[in-house]
Order: sequence, then C-alpha cells, then structure tokens
Amino acid sequence: MSMPEPSLAECDEVRTRVDNRVGFIELNRPQALNALSLPMIRAMHAALDAWREDPRVLAVVVRSLHPRAFCAGGDVRYFYEAGRRSDVAARDAFFIEEYSLDHAIFTYPKPYVALMHGVVMGGGMGISQGAHRTGGLRIVSETTKMAMPETRIGLFPDVGSGWFLARTPGAIGRYLAVTGATIDAADALYAGLADAYLDTSAIPPLIDALSTAQLTDAKDVLACFEGFVSRAAPPLVRQGEGGRPAVLSLAAMRWWIDRHFAQPDVASIVASLEAETEPGAREWAQETIGVMRERSPLSMAVSLEVVARAEGPMSDCLRRDLDLTRSIFDHGDIIEGVRARIIDKDDRPVWRIARIEDVTRAEVEHMFVSAWTPDTHPLRQLIG
Repeated sequence: MSMPEPSLAECDEVRTRVDNRVGFIELNRPQALNALSLPMIRAMHAALDAWREDPRVLAVVVRSLHPRAFCAGGDVRYFYEAGRRSDVAARDAFFIEEYSLDHAIFTYPKPYVALMHGVVMGGGMGISQGAHRTGGLRIVSETTKMAMPETRIGLFPDVGSGWFLARTPGAIGRYLAVTGATIDAADALYAGLADAYLDTSAIPPLIDALSTAQLTDAKDVLACFEGFVSRAAPPLVRQGEGGRPAVLSLAAMRWWIDRHFAQPDVASIVASLEAETEPGAREWAQETIGVMRERSPLSMAVSLEVVARAEGPMSDCLRRDLDLTRSIFDHGDIIEGVRARIIDKDDRPVWRIARIEDVTRAEVEHMFVSAWTPDTHPLRQLIG
C-alpha cells in the first residue's frame, strides 16, 4: 500500500493531498455545507495549478469529507455583506476567482472526478460539472440533491452552469434554471448532469482501491472507478398521498416541461401553464406556477436568457456571468433576496419588479450590459 504524500495546501476548509498518483481535493467546511469561501477557492485552484503538469499526478478527485453535502454553493453571506458595504472590489474578487476556478476545472488536461453526494447546489455545480469535459466523471449517489436554486434569492444560475443547462434534453435546462427545482441522482443522469452512480456505502472501498491499485496512467484511474460505478441509478420512490410519488421524475414530467418551458419568456411560460388542462399535468402546472410566483421575476427572466445565450464557449458564459453579477447587485434583487431568505429569514422578499408579467425585454437586455470592455474584462484571459 502506498503512503499518502504530504498535503500540498492543507487548510481548515480544504485538504489537498496526493495518494498513489491521485490528487485529492477534500472539502471540509461542514458547518456551511461546504459553501465555497474565498480561501477554499484559492486552495483548490492552487492544487490544480500545481498538479497540472506534475507527472506524479494522473487524475484529480474532489469530494466532501462529510455526508450531508458535496457543496451547497458559494459563500452567500460574504458577497451579501460586500454588497451591503458597496464594496465592489471585494464582491468582484470573489466571483472572478470562483469563475476562474470553474474554468480551470472545465479545461483541465487530466481527468477530474467529482463525488457529488448530498447537497450539490450553486457553486457546487461549478466545481463538478466541468469534470465531464476532462474525461473524468460526475458521480451521484442515493443522497444527491442537485439544484441551481438562485432565482429564489434573486440571483441566476451562474458558475457556467448555463452552459450545461443549455445542453440538457428538450427544455429541461430552462425549467431547472427558472424554477430552481431540486433533482435526485436518476434525474441528474437523465438530464446529462451526471455520468455515473455510486452508493455512498461504496465510497470508502473505492478510496481504498485507489490507494492500492497499480496506476500507470489516467486510464488505470478511470478503470478503478468503473469497477465501482453504475451508469444508472436505482429508482428512488417518494410516496405522496394515495401512493402517488411526492416528486415526479424529470422523465415523467418531460412532455409537460417541453410543452411549457419552450415558450419564449417567463410570462409566456406562466400563461401556458395556466392553460394546462390535461389530468395530472394540471396539478403539476399549478404547483409549478406556485413556485414561480415566489421567485424573483427579474431573476427568472435573466436565468432563462442565460440558458438561451449559452451556445458559445464556456469562457464566454463565465464572462457573461461576471457581467451579470455586477448588474444583479446594481439593478436586481440579490440583496433583498438574501436578506429575506437567509439573513432575516422572514421569507417575504419585496422584489424590484413584483409581477412576472411586468418584466420587459428591455429590462432583461439591460442586465446583460457589461461593465467592462473586451480588453479590460477581468476574465479576458479565459479561452475555451
């Protein structure tokens, strides 16, 4: 059995180490469900930079050291307080470094594997979804709860997630972006937001196998994973009243989602849902309308546009995400949304535009205006 090499950049919130030619990034901020702080982002990026050209590291594995969450997002309180102080520099620094990390993962030259058990939301999507592009794996489990719930707090699906949502089947990405719906492992696999399934009970033996296997190249690392994972998730049945599933699967809702969320704007989506008369679909439509009426109307409109504009390279998506963070703080609902949902927890946000039907195309377009020129953009160096 090989002995682990010394940690590269060990800190309280992230532990990094190399064991048997595999680089491990282990998230260790359980009190915040591994929400990404700036020190965590920097430690992760430093490890990836150090291992990028190191022949002693064949692949990278990112995981949580705690069962409840892989990563629940970014440090919302940090950028909320920066916004309240009008500290634009601190706010920008957080998002610039977070998005730079997301891009580094997306373009990483070695397989990057994300073990996505527990809560996987917001920034957790940013540090996991790019694994698919590296030849690595996005692995979900029976505990996975995946979402981009940003419209609930007046934000939008950032961290480049629009790129992945735009490439889901049918209108699923538009549905997930607007509603912030939480999905399980089977849904994630169906939507193309995960590659494989692994029960959490199998994670310790997998880690042990990685530490003892004969690894000569990246293919050996991936072969080790393939010996444990499945390409399908076992069905997770949540019983509701009368034996009806409490939460329908994406596959079961697919026809309804495509019918309604292919509409050109959020007001049209709501109108389409309100006109639904098919048995079963009618109840789902009413529930969906109820969810949307609680979200920020402007953020939902922006989120729909984020997915619509995500046909280009990831670098363009991340630059656009950074532009939108400026706009969402200056002209949007993020401060009020975080106050109502997270700080005061009165759950009664007063959105800048109260009604979905009152959001205009001009207001949505205005949110996408960049504060920088192409030559001065903080993420201008990102390619691909």
